[in-house]
Amino acid sequence: MIKMYLKVLYSLLLVLSFYGIPSTGQKKKETLLSEKVGQLMDWTGKRAVIRMNGDKFRRFVKAPPRNYSVVIMFTALQPQRQCGVCKQADEEYQILANSWRYSSAFTNKVFFATVDFDEGSDVFQMLNMNSAPSFIHFPAKGKPKKADSYELQVRGFAAEQLARWVGDRTDVQIRVIRPPNYAGPLMLGFLLAVIGGLAYLRRNNLEFLYNKNVWAFSALCFCLIMTSGQMWNHIRGPPYAHKNPTTGQVSYIHGSSQAQFVAETHIVLLFNSAVTMGMVLLHEAATSDMDIGKRKIMCVAGIGLVMLFFSWLLSIFRAKYHGYPYSFLLS
Repeated sequence: MIKMYLKVLYSLLLVLSFYGIPSTGQKKKETLLSEKVGQLMDWTGKRAVIRMNGDKFRRFVKAPPRNYSVVIMFTALQPQRQCGVCKQADEEYQILANSWRYSSAFTNKVFFATVDFDEGSDVFQMLNMNSAPSFIHFPAKGKPKKADSYELQVRGFAAEQLARWVGDRTDVQIRVIRPPNYAGPLMLGFLLAVIGGLAYLRRNNLEFLYNKNVWAFSALCFCLIMTSGQMWNHIRGPPYAHKNPTTGQVSYIHGSSQAQFVAETHIVLLFNSAVTMGMVLLHEAATSDMDIGKRKIMCVAGIGLVMLFFSWLLSIFRAKYHGYPYSFLLS
Protein backbone atom coordinates (compact mmCIF):
# COMPACT_ATOMS: atom_id res chain seq x y z
CA MET A 1 0.00 0.00 0.00
CA ILE A 2 2.82 2.39 0.89
CA LYS A 3 4.53 1.67 -2.40
CA MET A 4 1.31 2.44 -4.26
CA TYR A 5 1.00 5.81 -2.47
CA LEU A 6 4.64 6.60 -3.29
CA LYS A 7 4.04 5.79 -6.96
CA VAL A 8 0.95 8.02 -7.03
CA LEU A 9 2.87 10.84 -5.33
CA TYR A 10 5.77 10.45 -7.75
CA SER A 11 3.39 10.52 -10.72
CA LEU A 12 1.72 13.65 -9.34
CA LEU A 13 5.09 15.39 -9.01
CA LEU A 14 5.93 14.48 -12.60
CA VAL A 15 2.62 15.90 -13.82
CA LEU A 16 3.10 19.12 -11.86
CA SER A 17 6.65 19.59 -13.17
CA PHE A 18 5.47 18.85 -16.72
CA TYR A 19 2.81 21.57 -16.56
CA GLY A 20 5.35 24.12 -15.46
CA ILE A 21 4.86 24.62 -11.75
CA PRO A 22 7.76 26.99 -11.04
CA SER A 23 10.52 25.91 -8.74
CA THR A 24 12.11 28.18 -6.15
CA GLY A 25 15.06 28.90 -8.44
CA GLN A 26 12.82 29.74 -11.35
CA LYS A 27 10.75 32.09 -9.19
CA LYS A 28 13.93 33.89 -8.16
CA LYS A 29 14.94 34.28 -11.80
CA GLU A 30 11.53 35.65 -12.73
CA THR A 31 11.60 38.05 -9.80
CA LEU A 32 15.10 39.24 -10.68
CA LEU A 33 14.16 39.65 -14.34
CA SER A 34 11.05 41.61 -13.40
CA GLU A 35 13.13 43.91 -11.18
CA LYS A 36 15.68 44.50 -13.94
CA VAL A 37 13.05 45.27 -16.57
CA GLY A 38 11.18 47.53 -14.15
CA GLN A 39 14.36 49.46 -13.35
CA LEU A 40 15.23 49.87 -17.04
CA MET A 41 11.70 51.04 -17.82
CA ASP A 42 11.90 53.55 -14.99
CA TRP A 43 15.20 54.94 -16.30
CA THR A 44 13.88 55.05 -19.86
CA GLY A 45 10.87 56.99 -18.66
CA LYS A 46 13.19 59.71 -17.36
CA ARG A 47 15.52 59.81 -20.38
CA ALA A 48 15.47 57.77 -23.57
CA VAL A 49 19.18 56.88 -23.40
CA ILE A 50 20.27 55.17 -20.19
CA ARG A 51 23.70 56.16 -18.89
CA MET A 52 25.65 53.13 -17.77
CA ASN A 53 28.89 52.59 -15.90
CA GLY A 54 30.73 49.33 -15.31
CA ASP A 55 28.43 48.10 -12.53
CA LYS A 56 25.22 48.80 -14.44
CA PHE A 57 26.65 47.21 -17.58
CA ARG A 58 27.56 44.00 -15.76
CA ARG A 59 24.22 43.81 -13.95
CA PHE A 60 21.77 44.74 -16.70
CA VAL A 61 23.62 43.66 -19.86
CA LYS A 62 26.09 40.88 -19.07
CA ALA A 63 24.43 39.07 -16.16
CA PRO A 64 21.46 36.74 -16.74
CA PRO A 65 18.50 36.55 -16.77
CA ARG A 66 17.64 38.85 -19.64
CA ASN A 67 14.79 38.72 -22.18
CA TYR A 68 15.45 42.14 -23.72
CA SER A 69 17.99 43.58 -26.16
CA VAL A 70 20.26 46.50 -25.32
CA VAL A 71 21.79 48.81 -27.91
CA ILE A 72 24.80 50.61 -26.45
CA MET A 73 26.75 53.54 -27.81
CA PHE A 74 30.33 53.56 -26.53
CA THR A 75 31.53 57.13 -26.60
CA ALA A 76 33.87 59.76 -25.14
CA LEU A 77 31.91 62.96 -24.58
CA GLN A 78 34.07 64.64 -21.96
CA PRO A 79 35.60 67.95 -23.19
CA GLN A 80 39.17 66.80 -22.54
CA ARG A 81 38.68 63.96 -25.06
CA GLN A 82 38.01 66.49 -27.86
CA CYS A 83 35.86 63.99 -29.76
CA GLY A 84 33.74 66.10 -32.07
CA VAL A 85 32.46 63.01 -33.85
CA CYS A 86 31.17 61.63 -30.55
CA LYS A 87 29.00 64.70 -30.03
CA GLN A 88 27.56 64.50 -33.54
CA ALA A 89 26.86 60.77 -33.20
CA ASP A 90 25.30 61.31 -29.77
CA GLU A 91 22.82 63.81 -31.22
CA GLU A 92 21.68 61.29 -33.83
CA TYR A 93 21.55 58.52 -31.21
CA GLN A 94 19.36 60.67 -28.97
CA ILE A 95 16.98 61.27 -31.88
CA LEU A 96 16.73 57.53 -32.50
CA ALA A 97 16.17 56.68 -28.83
CA ASN A 98 13.54 59.40 -28.38
CA SER A 99 11.76 58.25 -31.54
CA TRP A 100 11.48 54.79 -29.99
CA ARG A 101 10.62 56.04 -26.49
CA TYR A 102 7.68 58.16 -27.66
CA SER A 103 6.49 55.71 -30.30
CA SER A 104 3.10 54.03 -29.91
CA ALA A 105 4.86 50.70 -30.52
CA PHE A 106 7.26 51.18 -27.57
CA THR A 107 7.85 48.02 -25.53
CA ASN A 108 10.43 46.63 -23.13
CA LYS A 109 11.94 44.53 -25.92
CA VAL A 110 14.75 47.02 -26.71
CA PHE A 111 16.56 49.56 -24.55
CA PHE A 112 19.08 52.20 -25.60
CA ALA A 113 22.07 53.00 -23.41
CA THR A 114 25.43 54.72 -23.53
CA VAL A 115 28.78 54.03 -21.87
CA ASP A 116 31.22 56.94 -21.66
CA PHE A 117 34.92 56.15 -21.64
CA ASP A 118 35.51 58.26 -18.52
CA GLU A 119 32.64 56.59 -16.65
CA GLY A 120 33.15 53.03 -17.83
CA SER A 121 36.73 52.53 -18.95
CA ASP A 122 36.58 49.04 -17.44
CA VAL A 123 33.82 48.18 -19.92
CA PHE A 124 36.03 49.35 -22.81
CA GLN A 125 38.82 47.11 -21.50
CA MET A 126 36.42 44.19 -21.02
CA LEU A 127 35.31 44.40 -24.66
CA ASN A 128 38.80 45.23 -26.02
CA MET A 129 37.53 48.49 -27.51
CA ASN A 130 39.99 51.23 -28.43
CA SER A 131 37.88 53.63 -30.50
CA ALA A 132 34.79 55.75 -30.08
CA PRO A 133 32.05 56.21 -31.00
CA SER A 134 30.98 52.59 -31.49
CA PHE A 135 27.58 50.89 -31.42
CA ILE A 136 26.98 47.30 -30.29
CA HIS A 137 23.72 45.37 -29.99
CA PHE A 138 23.54 42.90 -27.11
CA PRO A 139 20.81 40.38 -28.01
CA ALA A 140 18.35 38.93 -25.52
CA LYS A 141 19.91 35.49 -25.97
CA GLY A 142 23.50 34.59 -26.66
CA LYS A 143 26.55 36.73 -27.24
CA PRO A 144 26.83 39.55 -29.80
CA LYS A 145 27.78 38.38 -33.28
CA LYS A 146 29.78 40.23 -35.89
CA ALA A 147 26.64 41.80 -37.37
CA ASP A 148 25.74 43.15 -33.91
CA SER A 149 28.62 45.63 -34.22
CA TYR A 150 27.54 48.63 -36.26
CA GLU A 151 29.81 49.58 -39.17
CA LEU A 152 29.97 53.26 -38.36
CA GLN A 153 32.66 54.18 -40.85
CA VAL A 154 30.73 52.55 -43.69
CA ARG A 155 27.13 53.43 -42.88
CA GLY A 156 27.55 56.70 -40.99
CA PHE A 157 25.76 57.66 -37.78
CA ALA A 158 22.55 59.16 -39.15
CA ALA A 159 19.54 58.16 -37.03
CA GLU A 160 17.83 56.60 -40.05
CA GLN A 161 20.80 54.33 -40.73
CA LEU A 162 20.97 53.31 -37.08
CA ALA A 163 17.23 52.57 -37.12
CA ARG A 164 17.63 50.21 -40.10
CA TRP A 165 20.45 48.38 -38.33
CA VAL A 166 18.40 48.06 -35.12
CA GLY A 167 15.48 46.75 -37.19
CA ASP A 168 17.71 44.12 -38.80
CA ARG A 169 19.05 42.93 -35.43
CA THR A 170 15.89 43.08 -33.29
CA ASP A 171 12.92 43.07 -35.72
CA VAL A 172 11.84 46.33 -34.05
CA GLN A 173 11.02 48.94 -36.69
CA ILE A 174 11.59 52.51 -35.49
CA ARG A 175 10.20 55.48 -37.39
CA VAL A 176 12.69 58.29 -36.86
CA ILE A 177 11.04 61.58 -35.97
CA ARG A 178 13.35 64.57 -36.07
CA PRO A 179 12.63 67.86 -34.30
CA PRO A 180 11.78 70.66 -36.75
CA ASN A 181 14.83 72.40 -38.20
CA TYR A 182 14.14 75.77 -39.78
CA ALA A 183 17.77 76.64 -40.53
CA GLY A 184 17.66 75.22 -44.07
CA PRO A 185 14.48 77.01 -45.21
CA LEU A 186 15.63 80.26 -43.57
CA MET A 187 19.01 80.13 -45.32
CA LEU A 188 17.36 79.34 -48.65
CA GLY A 189 14.92 82.21 -48.17
CA PHE A 190 17.76 84.56 -47.26
CA LEU A 191 19.78 83.50 -50.32
CA LEU A 192 16.80 84.01 -52.63
CA ALA A 193 16.14 87.39 -51.03
CA VAL A 194 19.75 88.48 -51.61
CA ILE A 195 19.68 87.32 -55.23
CA GLY A 196 16.33 89.00 -55.79
CA GLY A 197 17.57 92.21 -54.16
CA LEU A 198 20.71 92.30 -56.31
CA ALA A 199 18.66 91.66 -59.43
CA TYR A 200 16.27 94.46 -58.47
CA LEU A 201 19.09 96.93 -57.82
CA ARG A 202 20.57 96.13 -61.22
CA ARG A 203 17.24 95.79 -62.99
CA ASN A 204 18.35 98.29 -65.62
CA ASN A 205 21.59 96.43 -66.29
CA LEU A 206 21.21 92.65 -66.26
CA GLU A 207 23.95 91.91 -68.76
CA PHE A 208 25.84 89.94 -66.11
CA LEU A 209 23.20 87.24 -66.44
CA TYR A 210 24.45 86.66 -69.99
CA ASN A 211 28.11 86.59 -68.97
CA LYS A 212 29.49 83.19 -69.92
CA ASN A 213 32.27 83.44 -67.33
CA VAL A 214 29.73 83.72 -64.50
CA TRP A 215 27.88 80.63 -65.66
CA ALA A 216 31.10 78.75 -66.34
CA PHE A 217 32.36 79.50 -62.82
CA SER A 218 29.02 78.45 -61.29
CA ALA A 219 28.99 75.19 -63.25
CA LEU A 220 32.61 74.51 -62.28
CA CYS A 221 31.87 75.04 -58.58
CA PHE A 222 28.89 72.70 -58.81
CA CYS A 223 30.97 69.98 -60.50
CA LEU A 224 33.76 70.28 -57.93
CA ILE A 225 31.31 70.00 -55.04
CA MET A 226 29.58 66.94 -56.51
CA THR A 227 32.77 65.10 -57.50
CA SER A 228 34.28 65.60 -54.05
CA GLY A 229 31.59 63.42 -52.47
CA GLN A 230 29.25 65.94 -50.84
CA MET A 231 26.15 64.07 -51.99
CA TRP A 232 27.46 60.86 -50.42
CA ASN A 233 27.90 62.76 -47.15
CA HIS A 234 24.34 64.04 -47.35
CA ILE A 235 22.95 60.53 -47.88
CA ARG A 236 25.15 58.53 -45.48
CA GLY A 237 25.90 61.15 -42.80
CA PRO A 238 29.50 60.08 -42.06
CA PRO A 239 31.52 61.58 -39.18
CA TYR A 240 33.72 64.61 -39.88
CA ALA A 241 36.84 62.72 -38.78
CA HIS A 242 37.81 59.86 -36.49
CA LYS A 243 39.70 60.26 -33.23
CA ASN A 244 41.10 57.34 -31.29
CA PRO A 245 40.22 58.03 -27.60
CA THR A 246 43.19 55.99 -26.40
CA THR A 247 45.98 57.50 -28.50
CA GLY A 248 44.28 60.79 -29.42
CA GLN A 249 45.25 60.34 -33.07
CA VAL A 250 42.84 61.96 -35.54
CA SER A 251 42.24 60.43 -38.98
CA TYR A 252 40.89 62.67 -41.73
CA ILE A 253 41.20 60.09 -44.53
CA HIS A 254 39.21 56.87 -44.25
CA GLY A 255 41.30 53.76 -44.82
CA SER A 256 38.63 51.95 -46.83
CA SER A 257 37.42 52.50 -50.38
CA GLN A 258 33.84 51.88 -49.20
CA ALA A 259 33.59 54.90 -46.90
CA GLN A 260 34.85 58.43 -46.32
CA PHE A 261 34.92 61.22 -43.76
CA VAL A 262 33.48 64.70 -44.26
CA ALA A 263 36.95 66.18 -43.82
CA GLU A 264 38.15 63.90 -46.60
CA THR A 265 35.66 65.41 -49.06
CA HIS A 266 36.86 68.90 -48.13
CA ILE A 267 40.45 67.87 -48.77
CA VAL A 268 39.56 66.32 -52.13
CA LEU A 269 37.55 69.42 -53.04
CA LEU A 270 40.57 71.62 -52.27
CA PHE A 271 42.94 69.43 -54.29
CA ASN A 272 40.57 69.24 -57.27
CA SER A 273 40.17 73.02 -57.18
CA ALA A 274 43.94 73.49 -57.19
CA VAL A 275 44.33 71.13 -60.17
CA THR A 276 41.56 73.01 -61.98
CA MET A 277 43.24 76.34 -61.22
CA GLY A 278 46.48 74.98 -62.65
CA MET A 279 44.73 73.94 -65.85
CA VAL A 280 43.12 77.38 -66.15
CA LEU A 281 46.52 79.06 -65.73
CA LEU A 282 48.00 76.82 -68.41
CA HIS A 283 45.16 77.68 -70.78
CA GLU A 284 45.54 81.39 -70.12
CA ALA A 285 49.29 81.18 -70.58
CA ALA A 286 48.79 79.61 -74.01
CA THR A 287 45.97 81.84 -75.29
CA SER A 288 46.27 85.25 -73.60
CA ASP A 289 47.84 88.37 -75.15
CA MET A 290 49.96 89.26 -72.12
CA ASP A 291 53.70 89.74 -72.39
CA ILE A 292 55.88 86.67 -72.57
CA GLY A 293 57.26 87.05 -69.02
CA LYS A 294 53.85 86.91 -67.33
CA ARG A 295 52.82 84.02 -69.53
CA LYS A 296 55.92 82.06 -68.49
CA ILE A 297 55.13 82.67 -64.81
CA MET A 298 51.54 81.52 -65.35
CA CYS A 299 52.79 78.42 -67.17
CA VAL A 300 55.23 77.45 -64.41
CA ALA A 301 52.60 78.09 -61.69
CA GLY A 302 50.02 76.03 -63.60
CA ILE A 303 52.39 73.09 -64.09
CA GLY A 304 53.38 73.24 -60.40
CA LEU A 305 49.76 73.23 -59.21
CA VAL A 306 48.75 70.35 -61.46
CA MET A 307 51.76 68.18 -60.63
CA LEU A 308 51.74 68.78 -56.87
CA PHE A 309 48.04 68.46 -56.13
CA PHE A 310 47.48 65.63 -58.61
CA SER A 311 50.23 63.66 -56.89
CA TRP A 312 48.50 64.27 -53.54
CA LEU A 313 45.19 63.10 -54.97
CA LEU A 314 46.87 59.98 -56.28
CA SER A 315 48.46 59.27 -52.89
CA ILE A 316 45.02 59.48 -51.23
CA PHE A 317 43.67 57.10 -53.87
CA ARG A 318 46.51 54.66 -53.16
CA ALA A 319 45.84 54.85 -49.40
CA LYS A 320 42.18 53.92 -49.90
CA TYR A 321 42.54 51.40 -52.73
CA HIS A 322 45.22 49.13 -51.33
CA GLY A 323 47.33 47.49 -53.98
CA TYR A 324 46.94 50.29 -56.55
CA PRO A 325 50.33 50.15 -58.32
CA TYR A 326 50.79 53.68 -59.70
CA SER A 327 52.09 56.83 -58.07
CA PHE A 328 53.36 60.24 -59.09
CA LEU A 329 55.98 62.26 -57.18
CA LEU A 330 54.66 61.06 -53.80
CA SER A 331 54.66 57.37 -52.86
